Amino acid sequence: VQLQASGGGLVQAGASVRLSCAASGGTFRGKAVGWFRQAPGKEREFVAGIIWSGGITKYADSVKGRVTISRDNAKDTVDLEMNNMKPADTAVYYCARILWESPPRPIGSWGQGTQVTVSS
Repeated sequence: VQLQASGGGLVQAGASVRLSCAASGGTFRGKAVGWFRQAPGKEREFVAGIIWSGGITKYADSVKGRVTISRDNAKDTVDLEMNNMKPADTAVYYCARILWESPPRPIGSWGQGTQVTVSS
C-alpha cells in the first residue's frame, strides 16, 4: 500500500493549508496513520498521528495548537489542517501508516510527499 499526500503549495506566513492522504493499491483500514515532514537538510520528523477510530490523536510539540489531524474512514483519507503557517513549516509532507509508539514509527515505504512552502 502506498500512501499519497496532496494539497501542498506556496502559502504566506499566517495562512492555512489542508493536506490530504489517500491510499493507493490498498487501504489503511484498521491502521493508525501519521503525517511526517522533512525540511531541507533535516531529518524527517513526526508531525501528527491518528488512530483508526479517530478518537485519539497525537501532535509534535512544534505544531501543537496549530494543527488538526482527522480521518474519514468511509473515504479512506486522512487530512492535516495547518493554521498560522510559519516559514519553519516549509518541508515536504508525507503520510504513512504508523505504529502507535512514542514517537510514532512509520510502517512500510514512503509514498509521494507534497511540498509546502511558507513565504515570510
